[in-house]
Amino acid sequence: MPDGGRRFVMAIILGIDPGSRITGYGVVRHLGNRMEYLGSGCIRMKDEALAPRLKRIYDGVSEIILQFQPELFAIEQVFMARNPDSALKLGQARGAAIVAAVNGSLPVAEYSARQIKQAVVGIGSADKSQVQHMVCKLLNLPGMPQADAADALAVALCHGHTQQSLISMAGRVKGVVRGRLR
Repeated sequence: MPDGGRRFVMAIILGIDPGSRITGYGVVRHLGNRMEYLGSGCIRMKDEALAPRLKRIYDGVSEIILQFQPELFAIEQVFMARNPDSALKLGQARGAAIVAAVNGSLPVAEYSARQIKQAVVGIGSADKSQVQHMVCKLLNLPGMPQADAADALAVALCHGHTQQSLISMAGRVKGVVRGRLR
């Protein structure tokens, strides 16, 4: 095999950090064991009613999908907020982004904040500054992305790491038959 027997994965991953006021996005190319930064930013909502903000999220994510042509989509799950109204709005923002992904024929993966922090920082209780720092380090970025964009890049990195782990595990399992190596 030209890759020395290792499985080589190349996919563009769109990560989303949903929010009803600011939705972060991050796009990376997964190249085997490394990730390459392609773009990131924020979809900012005007101070308007919820329905127009949800449309802005849907339209923004749809535009990002057209621009970057990702094969994979990952989004942060809703966490239990102290304010039920905030949790409901966050869930609706997630829904708008997920519908854009599904309309773009992308498979949707969801990760908890703890899973994302564990994958990127190595500690599930990491704070935002630690996530930003590791995103910069892992993607060789010259500067700090805004917090929402860094969180979205962390979602994309988490999905890339998860995909790589699954591929590695599948390769190991393939070589084992009834508890013995082939």
